Amino acid sequence: MNITMNIGMAAKASGVSAKMIRHYEQVGLLPEPSRTEAGYRQFSEAEVHTLQFIRRARDLGFSIAQIGELVGLWQNRKRPSRQVKALAQAHIQELEQKAQELLAMKATLEHLVHCCHGDDRPECPILEQLDKG
Repeated sequence: MNITMNIGMAAKASGVSAKMIRHYEQVGLLPEPSRTEAGYRQFSEAEVHTLQFIRRARDLGFSIAQIGELVGLWQNRKRPSRQVKALAQAHIQELEQKAQELLAMKATLEHLVHCCHGDDRPECPILEQLDKG
């Protein structure tokens, strides 16, 4: 027996908001679900499972395009795992780059905060740096 649920129930079961479910349909991550005669979306357990997969991939910071690849690989039981590994390794490199950029921003802000007296005077190196463009 295949249980179907409306979008609200699917959102609750998957941890993905109804708005994001609609978005995932629009961008092709999730096939358009069947509908009732009144036009309401009906989601199967398999579709909710796919939504959970997408949510976990998003939690790891994968992009929509990468998640599309992951979903395709996940659904293709004959795919070689090296494709999945290569995608994950590329994502690790992207995360490393972002981490380095965040650390550089943090260091700059720490320096500016250290230089700011934080008193009643109007001079502020933080604002001066932002004004330099």
